[in-house]
Amino acid sequence: MHVVMFADQHVESLGGAQVSMRLQRRFLECAGHTVTIVAPRMHRPAPTDAAYVDLPSVPVTLDREYALSWPGARTDRFVDAALAGRPPVDVVHVQADFWGAFIGHRYAARHGLPVVHTMHNRVDVGIEATAPFPGLVLRVLNAWARRALRPAVRGAGDSGGSDGWAYLRRLAALSAAVTAPSAHFARRLEAHGAVPRSGDASAPGHAAAHGGVDVVWNGIDDDLLDAALAQGTAARRPGRPRFVWIGRMSPEKRLLPFLEAVATSGIDAEVEVIGGGAQLRAARRLVKRARPVASIRFSGRMPYAETLARLAAADAVVQTSIGFETQGMTVFEAASLGTPAVVSDPDIADELGAGVWRVTDATVSALAETLRRAAADIAAGAPVPVDPTIGERFRQSSRTAAMVEVYARAARR
Repeated sequence: MHVVMFADQHVESLGGAQVSMRLQRRFLECAGHTVTIVAPRMHRPAPTDAAYVDLPSVPVTLDREYALSWPGARTDRFVDAALAGRPPVDVVHVQADFWGAFIGHRYAARHGLPVVHTMHNRVDVGIEATAPFPGLVLRVLNAWARRALRPAVRGAGDSGGSDGWAYLRRLAALSAAVTAPSAHFARRLEAHGAVPRSGDASAPGHAAAHGGVDVVWNGIDDDLLDAALAQGTAARRPGRPRFVWIGRMSPEKRLLPFLEAVATSGIDAEVEVIGGGAQLRAARRLVKRARPVASIRFSGRMPYAETLARLAAADAVVQTSIGFETQGMTVFEAASLGTPAVVSDPDIADELGAGVWRVTDATVSALAETLRRAAADIAAGAPVPVDPTIGERFRQSSRTAAMVEVYARAARR
């Protein structure tokens, strides 16, 4: 089948959703399917690819990494023209939360195509963490959605409301299937009525449905996982406990509380921080001021394969965001490689099941205590054991098989 994916940001830009979409595309093509990805054109050098439809856009960040394409008649005409010469489309897969979602749903409505919508974002938590007046932002966002999606609504109706869940309900009401990358996010979507318009709760095979929302984890590249596992489980390198923190340096990821906790804990450990973002300077200042016992190294952004190698070599990965992540990819990648995790978000800890040191609450002191406990266990040679089945369940090949079943069901309907 021909699957057209719509994204808010170009898949060659930075971000977990972008990495996941590139991986999904590769494994869908390996399974014999055709994939086209529609997203805003980047405003920095980026790889060209026949599978990409780059929309007219304007940059929205100072580093020109991210861009916006305005959903409207002009963009509609551009998308229609770009896809006219490609094979007939079977399914539209929206993996966007904002303008990309509007553009994708408008395209599907014009052509009578089924939409599978993957909800990647806790819109309410994300906006509250990043916007100065979140209530106003959500009201404006819902008003924008009502206007932009009007050509797509037809008989789907409008649930009303102006919070983050009302916004997601609007998108779900236009979809033949809704997927979520974790069971805990699926439960939240269901509880707030963000389910596909039919409310069909059936889901064959690997895709586990929860009241209408299919749970399909984002996966890890089979080849990279096999290469990492082929290195074997060598004996731990002697030395201090090694912790790694990976992510975007923004408030909702809680890097600064993590660094405060490292200093407060007094652990004698090696801490590596991988990633970049707006809080890097503040993070460096905090470390300089706090003078922790642990050594803290800021390694910056690095290629995915190298990041996986750092995860495999670490004694534990530390996950610090709370309520924001809809999956928490890093801890699943680590578990696939046999590395346990210090986890602040109770939902993510529940999803992992094993291989977790749980942080009891959102305070710096609770995180510091958990870091002390993890460091002591590691130093004693008794880290918490990881669930050995996660590696197989997290492979992208299995996740692609699950999503293809969702596509087929949506197309039948």
